[in-house]
This record gives sequence, structure tokens and C-alpha cells, in this order.
Amino acid sequence: KHSVFVNSGSSANLITMSALKEVYGLGEVIVPTLTWVSDIASVIQCGFKPVFVDVNPRTLGMIDRQVIEKISQNTKAVFLTHVLGYNALTRLLLEELQSRNIPLIEDVCESYGAIFGDRKLGTFGLMSNFSFYYAHHMSTIEGGMVSTNDKNLYEILRMLRSHGMVRESKSDDLKLDFYNRYPDLHPEFIFAFPAYNLRSTEINAIIGRSQLKRLDENNAIRSKNLRLFLDNLDSEKYFIDFEVENSCNYALTLVLQKSDESLCQKVMTKLKEIEVEFRRGTAGGGNQLRQPYLKDVVEEDEFSNYPNADYIHSYGFYIGNYPGLESEKILELCSTLNQL
Repeated sequence: KHSVFVNSGSSANLITMSALKEVYGLGEVIVPTLTWVSDIASVIQCGFKPVFVDVNPRTLGMIDRQVIEKISQNTKAVFLTHVLGYNALTRLLLEELQSRNIPLIEDVCESYGAIFGDRKLGTFGLMSNFSFYYAHHMSTIEGGMVSTNDKNLYEILRMLRSHGMVRESKSDDLKLDFYNRYPDLHPEFIFAFPAYNLRSTEINAIIGRSQLKRLDENNAIRSKNLRLFLDNLDSEKYFIDFEVENSCNYALTLVLQKSDESLCQKVMTKLKEIEVEFRRGTAGGGNQLRQPYLKDVVEEDEFSNYPNADYIHSYGFYIGNYPGLESEKILELCSTLNQL
């Protein structure tokens, strides 16, 4: 029902965690080991303790039973990332969270348009985050969004986006309450929270509204490209059993079937040689627990406790996908990879 446009998906993460803190207080937030850095960074920056979960190789999203096992009395939310267009939500996890009244937060930055059940991803969480970075399904050059059905959270998000200013709220009752409580302050300059300036511009919004008109069409082409790519890869060399049904692809997913260092090096050498851009480790560069920003948060060898994410870290890649990508180029790429 409510959405707040900000200047990036990372900013969407940040005000989401800030709003969660204001309403639910501090505690633990369950996060994936394979995600973009700002998901975990925002959790830490806002004072929460991240609790990590390994990923399902078919979806690259958190393993639902591991999430459930790690829920404690201190759990304030589960921050679920839908990676590279794949749905990470399961009925088991959704029902468990609902029964225990634990908020679900969705990162849909790489997956908007994908479906779970009969609803699009981003409609299940207490808050959902989107990114309109230029490589994503649609672009505002830079931009992001937080969506929620919670009117109170919406008002808080609006204020957090703009210095914490009360005047940014759409609620006359909320504004009047602050005016009455702080009569010595100028109504235009009452700051409810120690917040940020994360506003975007009308120019970016205009670009986004134009992009929306062809989002569904572009998404269908992206998904078709992924199926063509996976259908033509050698399954002896590359993992192809991703959960593509109702997905909405962000990037062509390339994961080695076995931990073959020689093949891995050949893949990288060949892709560079034929000038095909790629990212090793897929989303966010692989296992986040290997990153230096977490050195004071987890033990040095903690990454080894999450073997699926760590396998993707070493033997997973993604290759750019876009609506103008020609089928012939995809088939040529598959043929090249299969010959390695």
C-alpha cells in the first residue's frame, strides 16, 4: 500500500533497519551468507546482531530449516534476499514466521517480478527493499524503494529518509502530536529521529515511471534468456538445476558442477579472452563471512561453517543478462563454455 522512494537500494536497506529498530527494538536479525554487502552492513550499522544462515544451491537463498533453527527469543526479523531473480521464500518459512509473529523483510533488489504462490515477491514482508541501479530489472540510474502495508512504518520511513523531519509525515495526527509536545520548536523543523538525507529526485522518478511501462516485457525476455542458457550448458560440467519456475532473472547463473580448480581458471581466462564480463561468487562477491568488514563480528574461520555459500564463493559466477541480449550470443557462449 505504501512505498518510499530513496536514492539507492542500499539506502532502502538502511532506513528499513532503522525503522525496524524504532518499532521493534534491538536484537538479532537472521541474514544470508550470500547477499549484497549492504543487507548485512545495515543490520550492523543500526545496532542489530546478524545471525547467519547457509544457502540452498537451487535458489541461492537461505535454507528455510536453518532459519527456523536459528530463531531465538532475541530474533527481531528475518532479512531474506531473493538472489539473482530466484525466489527464496518457502511456505514452511512463511508459516513459521507468521505463527511466531516474527517480521519478514524481503530484499527484492535483484528479483522484482518473480512470483511465490500467486503473489509477487516483495508483497510478503513487513517491509520490502528494491533497487533501481542501472544494471537491474529497471533503472532510475540510481534509486531504491521501501514498500510496506504498515501505515505507522510508512510514516517513520518518510521521516527517516529526510533528516527525521516530522513535516515529511503524511499523517496530520502524527504531526499535530509533535507540535503539541514540542511547542517551543518551529513546526517546520522538528526532527524526530537521528536520521539521514536519502532522498532521490523527480528526474530519477520520471525515468523510473517510464521504465515501469516495459518492465514485464523485459522481465519475460530475461527469463527466456536464462532458460536458453541453462538448457544449453553441459550438465556434466555446470550446475543447471536452479529453481527457475516463476523466477525473474537478473543475471545468467554459472556454477561449476564440481570443485574443479582447473576448469574454474579456464572459465575465467576464456571469459576475459572473449570479453564477456562476469562476477565471481555471484551475488555480492560470494561468502560475506570472508569479508574484512565482518572481522570483528565473527570468528576468522566462521565462513567454513557455511559450505554451500563457500562453494558458490569459489566456483560460482554470474554473467550479464539484458533484454537486448541475442539468442545467438547465448548459444555461442554455451558452446564455448562446454568446450573447456
